[in-house]
Amino acid sequence: MPATFATSDPHGHLAELTAALQAAGLLDGESRWSGGDSRLWVLGDLLDRGPDGLGVIALVRRLVDEAAASGGAVQPVLGNHEVIALGMRRFGDTPVVHRGVVRTFESIWSRNGGLDSDQAGIDDELFAWLAGLPAVGLDGDHLLMHSDTTQYLRWGSTVEQVNDTVRAILGDDDPVAWFDVLVALAQRHEYAGSAGPLAARRLLRALGGQRIVHGHSIIGDLFGVRVDSYDEPRLYCGGLALDIDGGIYEGGPCLVARLSD
Repeated sequence: MPATFATSDPHGHLAELTAALQAAGLLDGESRWSGGDSRLWVLGDLLDRGPDGLGVIALVRRLVDEAAASGGAVQPVLGNHEVIALGMRRFGDTPVVHRGVVRTFESIWSRNGGLDSDQAGIDDELFAWLAGLPAVGLDGDHLLMHSDTTQYLRWGSTVEQVNDTVRAILGDDDPVAWFDVLVALAQRHEYAGSAGPLAARRLLRALGGQRIVHGHSIIGDLFGVRVDSYDEPRLYCGGLALDIDGGIYEGGPCLVARLSD
């Protein structure tokens, strides 16, 4: 049975992502796919905050093709920073009244580490590729997503419904609907604390799987520890959730979780 891996939130840190994938045996010394029939999930936030978001995206897109040619698979997932970057390109500084508040994608983009160099490379073709990424995926017993939230259920009660709904919104020009997606994907920490298992089970019952794998919430922030104090993903919520965001832009590790053999 092929091995399954997941990584998340590289945030433009191409060198660190490359090194982590090489250490996991998925890339060779020339940064080419060497994982054979393995599967790799990349759980969003490819760009922003770090120096080379376009380089990270180019690597992931190349690996999609190289892994497929070897009988494996690389599947990126939509993160909130993809929505921010795409919203910046589509709507820019256009004021949008959202839930009674005047917002712009430009202000959110600038506050959240948006880079002009990344924006300059988002042409129509790359825009369409990013906007078409799935919001959630199911791989065996693992339900994979960017954000640790139950907000995905607002878009459907199956993986297919969720992905189709989000793709339709990002394929349209309604900025309020776009902000709804962004606000939902910005939610976090819903699987932590005493109510966490109930929330996680609700999501798993609807979308499938036995364990949620997510990024978005840095392990150090979620568990109140230093980002240099861990080098592995953190299993929590009674075993129902696995956090794989090491917090690379805060100096934490780029984590690659081996989910199954």
